[in-house]
Amino acid sequence: MSRVIDSGWYLQGKENAVFEANYAKYIGIKYAIGCANGLDALILILQAYKELGIMADGDEVIVPANTYIASILAITENNLVPVLVEPDITTYQIDDSKIEAAITPKTKAIMLVHLYGQCAYTEKIGQICKSYNLKLIEDNAQAHGCLYNGKKTGALGDAAGHSFYPGKNLGALGDGGAVTTDNEELAEMIRIIANYGSSKKYVFKYKGRNSRLDEIQAAVLNVKLKYLDEDNNLRKQTAKKYIKEIESNTDIIMPTVSDWDSNIFHIFPIRTGKRDELQVYLADKGVQTLIHYPIPPHKQECYREWNGLSFPITEQIHREELSLPMSPVLRDEEVQFVIDTVNQYGV
Repeated sequence: MSRVIDSGWYLQGKENAVFEANYAKYIGIKYAIGCANGLDALILILQAYKELGIMADGDEVIVPANTYIASILAITENNLVPVLVEPDITTYQIDDSKIEAAITPKTKAIMLVHLYGQCAYTEKIGQICKSYNLKLIEDNAQAHGCLYNGKKTGALGDAAGHSFYPGKNLGALGDGGAVTTDNEELAEMIRIIANYGSSKKYVFKYKGRNSRLDEIQAAVLNVKLKYLDEDNNLRKQTAKKYIKEIESNTDIIMPTVSDWDSNIFHIFPIRTGKRDELQVYLADKGVQTLIHYPIPPHKQECYREWNGLSFPITEQIHREELSLPMSPVLRDEEVQFVIDTVNQYGV
């Protein structure tokens, strides 16, 4: 931080260039473009596809119904149409058996969301994209360092949006984001759009936006990137302890883990029909929890045109989900306290 301040160069300088190169290498992809936040990253991807003539107003993007609102905001911000598909109740990721039924002649992309830090990609989704000539866009805001068959999320599709919000597994000291892609033309278009639509000073070819990752954030992220895998492993150790030691309780459903490489536990979600009661009990005992997320996108006022729609699985997850403490800085005794407190619930 002192190096950046002393340099007098605070935007679009060496720190960004170094972080972009290191993050691209870490993800295993050719290009990383820093931007202001994770929402902007997704907006930029879709806007770039529109400017390249690959998408147009009114085209459809398939997206999980139980995602965070940012995934859907990025679609509607570009005058595209979100098509909501239910998740799998056991993984909380988009149900690949329900995707094909949602495809129409207007469908241009599938936006995968690696929700809660778990990989949402499946071979079936990859095959569907090939068969229907669809772009695969990853919302990788919650899954930095997550793997699928040895390949990192953020490198599984055509482009990916990443968030470096402070609470993420790779978090900045403020807001920040990035796009990753192997497509040079797309990367260049995103960089131009993020710079007011300009590739030459005071010449504006596109109606762009101002979306930058500042030099201090890039410098901080470049340091924290070196410790990301270590931090993710600490999260997994906590998750393993939770899963092993929280006693079998018919009221609490624990996460299902089929591959420990494919989940970096951005959060640790449990489900229970007595969610609100359990949250109050834990709070009274000194255990903080959060709900990810209390209201699904189709029930939000900003999308009131969807309020009458029914997505039963999504609604069940949003009604029952509760996130236990999860962080690489949790001490062993704190983890044990959470376990013991949950186990005492209802006793």
